[in-house]
Amino acid sequence: MKLSLTKVVNGCRLGKIKNLGKTGDRTMDIPGCLLYTKTGSAPHLTHHTLHNIHGVPAMAQLTLSSLAEYYEVLAEYKEGVGKFIGMPESLLYCSLHDPVSPCPAGYITNKVLQKSVIIGVIEGGDVMEERLRSARETAKRPVGGFLLDGFQGNPTTLVTRLHLLSSVTAALPEDKPRLICGVSRPDEVLECIERGVDLFESFFPYQVTERGCALTFSFDYQPNPEETLLQQNGIQEEIKYVDQIKKIKTTGCNEEMTSFEINLKEKKYQEDFHPLVRGCSCYCCKNHTRAYIHHLLVTNELLAGVLLMMHNFEHYFGFFHSIREALKSDRLAKLKELICRQAS
Repeated sequence: MKLSLTKVVNGCRLGKIKNLGKTGDRTMDIPGCLLYTKTGSAPHLTHHTLHNIHGVPAMAQLTLSSLAEYYEVLAEYKEGVGKFIGMPESLLYCSLHDPVSPCPAGYITNKVLQKSVIIGVIEGGDVMEERLRSARETAKRPVGGFLLDGFQGNPTTLVTRLHLLSSVTAALPEDKPRLICGVSRPDEVLECIERGVDLFESFFPYQVTERGCALTFSFDYQPNPEETLLQQNGIQEEIKYVDQIKKIKTTGCNEEMTSFEINLKEKKYQEDFHPLVRGCSCYCCKNHTRAYIHHLLVTNELLAGVLLMMHNFEHYFGFFHSIREALKSDRLAKLKELICRQAS
């Protein structure tokens, strides 16, 4: 595994991770994210429906805890995890735990995956000295990259965590990729990219889907001189922002909901015959309406999760494509301004 940087702007890194896969001919763009899976399967989706999503990451995330349950089966199968889960050509990243069900930072295991690139874990909690010591000592080891652990948490500690993150990445070598776990919200992703993080998990679209919601945030940072305010779905972002805040405060069952999504279980979508996001090219938006998804949700149809997962994954992967394009054209600040205006 080799990191090739093409551009570094104010700490933000643009490039590719090369020499991936069994033959070493695979690459992955950074900044980027992993494909979140449950034991090798994208939640709610078959491999066929997954292939209908544009921009699916080259690397899928597995969890060691779930694989351990199938240890005897895999040992008897003898043809590898990739083929067992039906993804023989995919790049696989095995994490210690599922980001949707976080465990305390520092969780370890004594199992070793042979013939795999080992990622060094940076620990130390909120203590600067311990973080830097962990970074320096881990950098001495023969690791292929670094996992920044323990930076997820309460938004009130965001300033502290970002200060720690800046110091830690500054102490790491530039030629190896940095992955952060537990951070997936669009606004937090951009903050971490500005501090030198390369790869992220993609569990956020799954959490949104499980709430019966759809990602609708805008990441089109290109200026439009004919409009004084950026628009999405025919609604001014400022109006949408206020509406989302009001909804979060008044809807008890959606305490975890963010301003980047809409709750399609709400009755107001019963006769809304627009796509989830106007102009979206995903299968769901091209073929179905908000009203139909609302119907599927209130009748507890399994298809609701399938269609929402297809949209939310594609929307999220499109966000990362937009990040890379913004870095290429030196417009990341405009993208961040747009995302922060929609954040709550």
